Amino acid sequence: MIILAATPIGNLGDASRRLVETLEEITVIAAEDTRTTQRLLAALNVANRPRLIALHDHNEKERSPEIVELARERDVLVLSDAGMPTVSDPGYGLVAAAAAAGVGVTAIPGPSAVLTALAVSGLPTDRFTFEGFVARKHGERVSAFRALGAESRTMVFFDAPTRVAATLSDMAEVFGADRRAAVCRELTKFYEETARGTLAELVTWADAGVRGELVIVVAGAEPQEIAFDDAVAQVLSLVASGTRLKDASSEVSQHTGHSSRELYQASLAARTKSSAKL
Repeated sequence: MIILAATPIGNLGDASRRLVETLEEITVIAAEDTRTTQRLLAALNVANRPRLIALHDHNEKERSPEIVELARERDVLVLSDAGMPTVSDPGYGLVAAAAAAGVGVTAIPGPSAVLTALAVSGLPTDRFTFEGFVARKHGERVSAFRALGAESRTMVFFDAPTRVAATLSDMAEVFGADRRAAVCRELTKFYEETARGTLAELVTWADAGVRGELVIVVAGAEPQEIAFDDAVAQVLSLVASGTRLKDASSEVSQHTGHSSRELYQASLAARTKSSAKL
């Protein structure tokens, strides 16, 4: 089968016992960077020298069929440079190909920059969304953030240190300067740091220069103060555009704070009343 394995995101001590045992026995590894995997084997004192196959963004589509066929006969371990494969790393295409071919897929859980940053951010963790890497260009970033303007869940982003000041500035422009956020730098490493504050405060913090690998966590939008009848009208508008009533009620509930159940019932009654008039 295909085995997705999470590797340390910084601290080598986070390598699980199960990961080490698997590395000591596996015969084939599909690695994002074979050199990084060789260094990991050496750092963990693993004597095993499995066959290494490069699997990265530029060759995943063409190499996946070969790896899937190998996985019919033996276990194939999949590693990214850090964290869990497929999460903003290669592996999704391979897993999709394996699932389509009826080849088993499992995972060895472990370190995750997304969950670690969320946990230490000091922001709500009950509901969140991972948005991956922030766009490089200003216009694309602003468009993406505007699309998330009403998102009520905590949002997690990856970004590069050279762009983080510009990213935070764009976030402050779109989400509001007072929106709470956190920037987590060098997670699990010696110089780990989490800067917390409003987006405006974090822009000032980042202007001094930032180094290392980063995760940005941003609080979701507060529910809008909107009259219940207006919220029902929004639900009916979504339904008219083709959205299911249940889904429309849930969506409007998220950014207005009104009960999804009450919106559903009121909208259903309004539709029934409108149909009766016809």
